[in-house]
Amino acid sequence: MYPYTQKKIIKMLEDAVFPGATYTFIEKDKTESQLVGSAAILPKREALQDGMLYDLASLTKVIVTTTVLLQLHEEGRVHFEDPVQAYLPAFASGDVMIRHLLTHTSDLKGYIKNRDELSSEELAAALISLEPGEDIGKKVVYTDTGFILAGFIIEKLTGKSVAENFEERIKRPLGMTESTYRPQDPLGCVPTQNHPTRGVIRGVVHDPKALILGSHCGSAGLFAPMNDLIRFSQMLLHFGEWEGQRILKEETVRFLLQDWGSVPGQPRSLGWNLFQEGNDFVLWHTGYTGTFMILDPKRQRAFILLSNRVHLVDRRPEWIMVRDELIAIYLKEVCEKSGITKNATV
Repeated sequence: MYPYTQKKIIKMLEDAVFPGATYTFIEKDKTESQLVGSAAILPKREALQDGMLYDLASLTKVIVTTTVLLQLHEEGRVHFEDPVQAYLPAFASGDVMIRHLLTHTSDLKGYIKNRDELSSEELAAALISLEPGEDIGKKVVYTDTGFILAGFIIEKLTGKSVAENFEERIKRPLGMTESTYRPQDPLGCVPTQNHPTRGVIRGVVHDPKALILGSHCGSAGLFAPMNDLIRFSQMLLHFGEWEGQRILKEETVRFLLQDWGSVPGQPRSLGWNLFQEGNDFVLWHTGYTGTFMILDPKRQRAFILLSNRVHLVDRRPEWIMVRDELIAIYLKEVCEKSGITKNATV
């Protein structure tokens, strides 16, 4: 499938954009997965093996936090137009709604002094005390803060951690057997950055906030292999149900395919980013460590790429440029295959 997209992935490998990658294309009942390159370079080069876990980074936002909140919404326990203060009374503003958190339109000012030196309790208190600016609902500014707060709301409603909710509500029903917030075998994970103080990070979350908050973090922290992400993706591609397990209602997935942010030129769903393919929206999201998912439920089509592009060096501007080139090539092939005359854009 998608020969030009695959050719670009090989070119990225040759250009050392990442040491290796695992990627999958889904087309209705057909799935094609490939592994290229190495799992690690330091302390020695290691072959990439099927089933290795990746630090998913911000894919945690959509796989875990968004999905659980959608379930709680279906249960009538949360409403997206409710103020955050209704669930977190210590939150500083009554004007920020849950929808603002999930569409990155809360305009929260996220600076926290000495953030990485705080305890979990201190960091949680600092996050809850953050105040918004004057542009609530007017612009999209991508941050982790909103989803960490969304995770706190999940915990307030359920009395269980974000990680426990994932285990009970998503992992077990979908059979995502290897996905976890706490990998037991570091060597079963691809490593991430060679950090100046932490050394080569392997089997421990890369994101510093998630490192502090652990199982209570709604923005990052999940590790998973490709096979588990295929199961999660198939659930959304089949409008909430996979192999007899209904995770979300069909109408819930359908209203995900709408612009909830209402910011001209920057469509955002709840949790998910959006781009347009023809007359329809397609879900997509990225992770800082070098991951992304593109899901098109209306056509049962997906493209998932997992890499550890921060190993060994974090070259983020280069990554964003070539990642977007890769996605553009994929979308062009999709449009040509589907006969869509207007090409989708990132």
